[in-house]
Amino acid sequence: MQLTSPHIPASACLDALRAAGCDHVVTVPDWVQLAMHVRLESGEPGLKLVPCCAENQAVTVAAGLTVGGRRPVIVVQNQGFYNCVNTVRAVALDAHIPLVFLIGQFGREFGNFGGDPAASRRNMVRLLEPVLSTLGVPFYRLEQVSDLVHVQTAFDRAHLERTATALLVGAPIAWS
Repeated sequence: MQLTSPHIPASACLDALRAAGCDHVVTVPDWVQLAMHVRLESGEPGLKLVPCCAENQAVTVAAGLTVGGRRPVIVVQNQGFYNCVNTVRAVALDAHIPLVFLIGQFGREFGNFGGDPAASRRNMVRLLEPVLSTLGVPFYRLEQVSDLVHVQTAFDRAHLERTATALLVGAPIAWS
């Protein structure tokens, strides 16, 4: 299935985060979501940017914010998520601290935008959904603007089930 515009505008993504009650964006910058990072660095009403040095740090900072009554999202790329799997297991799956991830599919081929990531030739793209499934982490694909309804679903599910959820950003976020 090929989509007409697989690039979600940064403004639409940030609006969806705010609508879901998100108040902090904890991140190790991700090239796929660069347009969103630039907007956050300039200041976005209602969203505080919390840059981190490594993905494990981002997970634990977001966990602390959650325990403190905040509603953060963790923004990383697929390679970074792989780096922090054990921390996700410990914090979200074992300690039951709700965490929501926005994971950029770095390395996804242009011809695969809007298609099935399992058809990618690149392991880091192709293996993300099976890894999330193995961990029992529910995930939702963000491939076009209409998929942003999943942002609210991911936050609701993470907090209801006290676990991690993931939103997979399939193509670079558009500048807006």
